[in-house]
Amino acid sequence: MKCIYCNCTESRVVDSRPTEDGAIRRRRECEGCQRRFTTYEKIEMLPVLVIKKDKRREPFDASKVRSGIIKACEKRPVPLSEIEKLVSRVEMSVCSQPEQEVTSEKIGLLVMDGLKTLDEVAYIRFASVYRQFKDVQSFMAELQQLLDSQKKPEE
Repeated sequence: MKCIYCNCTESRVVDSRPTEDGAIRRRRECEGCQRRFTTYEKIEMLPVLVIKKDKRREPFDASKVRSGIIKACEKRPVPLSEIEKLVSRVEMSVCSQPEQEVTSEKIGLLVMDGLKTLDEVAYIRFASVYRQFKDVQSFMAELQQLLDSQKKPEE
């Protein structure tokens, strides 16, 4: 590991601890200049390909998931930490499956499931773009499903 201050390749680990997203945070001290810096280690997963609606394939990109969730949560009282937790859950779910390919539909459903419990307005916003409602009736049907799912636990 190169020191970010003096480029010395010798350092010692002062502290190690796991992070919420499965990485390992290491606090290091440079043997050359004695300054400290932090590194993060994450297990490199085999790339997962996303099968788009038009059958194209592209590598899974968690930043696209994050971007969609942030847009859905715009002007909503959803903390960024909760958004990051949802992105991590979706990423772990996608990367831990045995197959190396996943449909964009499955990713969208994972995001919608997470948003449903996080913020209902954000869920509806995401669903309206993701499901591409053709008319008001299909939009109302989605709202009705959301309302029905809220009533079931109370009964």
